Amino acid sequence: MLSLTYRKGFTLIELLVTLALLALLVTSASPVLQLNAKRDKERELKRALWQIRDALDAYKDAVDQGLIKKTAEGSGYPPNLAILVTGVENAQDTKKKKLFFLRRIPRDPFAADATLSNAGTWRIRAYDGALDEMAQDVYDVSSRSPAMGINQQPYSEW
Repeated sequence: MLSLTYRKGFTLIELLVTLALLALLVTSASPVLQLNAKRDKERELKRALWQIRDALDAYKDAVDQGLIKKTAEGSGYPPNLAILVTGVENAQDTKKKKLFFLRRIPRDPFAADATLSNAGTWRIRAYDGALDEMAQDVYDVSSRSPAMGINQQPYSEW
């Protein structure tokens, strides 16, 4: 009578094959995860641009309706982004309540410098075409990031 003994466990080759398959799965999933992270940031950028541009347009509409006093040399656009949050006195309200256009200025998700304020992460374009520090009336904003989007368009042109 022959006695057969069975060993429980895995051989070294089985373990190596399993580890190789796991490594292959992880390396193939990494680009997909990076693309999803970039897509999420792009979605965040689009939302932030929409919020700021919508607030700029609402401010201009309020000036055009006479709710905000317009200076003789002004274009009717806000002098800076901060005023959209701090508010402007309503010229037609007897109680002089303020008009607010944003709760907070969104941050550019592609801004690399963590020391910048939320407003400082955006490139500002004035009504007269001047950029950043020279800008007097904020007409538009864009990202300062030189990176390219998934659609091969630089974020600064969004």
